Amino acid sequence: MNKAAIIKVYGRVQGVGFRFYTQKKANELGICGHVRNRPDGSVYIEAEGEEEKLEMFLNWCEDGPSWAHVSKCEKQYVPLFNEEDFRIK
Repeated sequence: MNKAAIIKVYGRVQGVGFRFYTQKKANELGICGHVRNRPDGSVYIEAEGEEEKLEMFLNWCEDGPSWAHVSKCEKQYVPLFNEEDFRIK
C-alpha cells in the first residue's frame, strides 16, 4: 500500500548536496515526489511510495548525507500525490 508525506528538514541542509542525495535515495527506494530549498534555509520534500520504503526514506531524511546537519525533521502524512518520478525543483 502506498503512502505519502510532506517532510520539512531544518539545519545545515542547503549548500551541502542535500537535494541531490535526497533524489538519489528516493530513486534507490522507488520513492516519487520532489525536493526543493525554501527561503528560510530549510528543505521541503513531498514523497510517496510503498509504506515500508517510505518509512526507510523518512528515517534517512532525519540524518541526510553525512556532511549535512539536520536539527529538526517534521513529517506529516497526506493524501497521495500520484507523482511519476522524483525531481529536484
